[in-house]
Amino acid sequence: MSYQLVLAQPATPKLPSRQGILATMTLANDHFMKAWPDPGKEIVTNKTRPSNIWTRAVYYEGLMALYGIDKQKAYYDYAVDWGQKHKWGLRSGINTRNADDQCCGQTYIDLYLIDRKSERIHDIKASIDAMVRSDKVDDWNWIDALQMAMPVYAQLGVLHKDPVYFEKMYQIYTYSKTKHGGNGLYNPADRLWWRDKDFVPPYQEPNGQDCYWSRGNGWVVAALVRVLEIIPKNAPHRDEYEKTYREMIQVLPPLQRSDGYWNVSLHDSTHFGGKELSGTALFVYGMAWGINNGLLDAKTYRPIIVKAWNAMATECVHPNGFLGYVQGTGKEPKDGQPVSYDSKPDFEDYGLGCFLLAGTQLYKMKR
Repeated sequence: MSYQLVLAQPATPKLPSRQGILATMTLANDHFMKAWPDPGKEIVTNKTRPSNIWTRAVYYEGLMALYGIDKQKAYYDYAVDWGQKHKWGLRSGINTRNADDQCCGQTYIDLYLIDRKSERIHDIKASIDAMVRSDKVDDWNWIDALQMAMPVYAQLGVLHKDPVYFEKMYQIYTYSKTKHGGNGLYNPADRLWWRDKDFVPPYQEPNGQDCYWSRGNGWVVAALVRVLEIIPKNAPHRDEYEKTYREMIQVLPPLQRSDGYWNVSLHDSTHFGGKELSGTALFVYGMAWGINNGLLDAKTYRPIIVKAWNAMATECVHPNGFLGYVQGTGKEPKDGQPVSYDSKPDFEDYGLGCFLLAGTQLYKMKR
């Protein structure tokens, strides 16, 4: 009798049920809402900050995405209360040009589209209109800014049927991509972005590679996805946004760690190597959106994002809903370290926002 050796094939990771994904997101979100019953309460870390800063604004992006698939009145009321507590204003007033200050406008506009009360968008529109009227285009000198501000321009362009917002967004984006840091923050060879001018060559990681920060590149993916989601199919420059999105997404699969995450340093897995949720969640969000909208091949990308989501859902979410493995604020791999299951980042809001954005796209995926 002869025997044939059959090698076991690695099992294809299975996408959880919609109910399972929603339950995981609900657990994490409930934990946060219980921890912050007053959405207007100031955030105290190394100093006191108002709660309409970018970290909280990213959370509300995620909450509005969750509300989009689970219309719980408590979610809508929580977001409206946040806007009202801040009088629908921006941290530094309407004269700010800081994308971090303008990020809250994404949710203000979303809430305006549900209930068209003019006070909800007065300040954010005034701030962006001032930038549109200005000749200045070098504001976004760090890549996080793309996610914080670009969707606001896209939203206003659609809302007011005025392409001037699309054009100004493109001008500032292009300056970041091709000018900042000397030759721009986007490296077309590696198809990734340096976080800011401090990380363009000759800066190197310990292994000699360029420094590409996971969450920073995740912000760019999210910016492109959110803009593509909002602007019309025939909007100017849409093709370029889509081209850059595809380029970035295509280089990410080989950089995924064996445990499903992406390292905080994308080209140096030994530099603060370990699990990290925020960058991973943003990449999952971008890839899942691409599958759902016909831009990416599901057969190729679905196993990648399912592996990442399952890792986050089973290894990061505490029984009470707290999220572990979230890197604190900063701009490079060494910041906000150490990152562990029990580590608490300086802000516990943006990581959840990224997680909710990812989960809602997986929820929408065809079974």
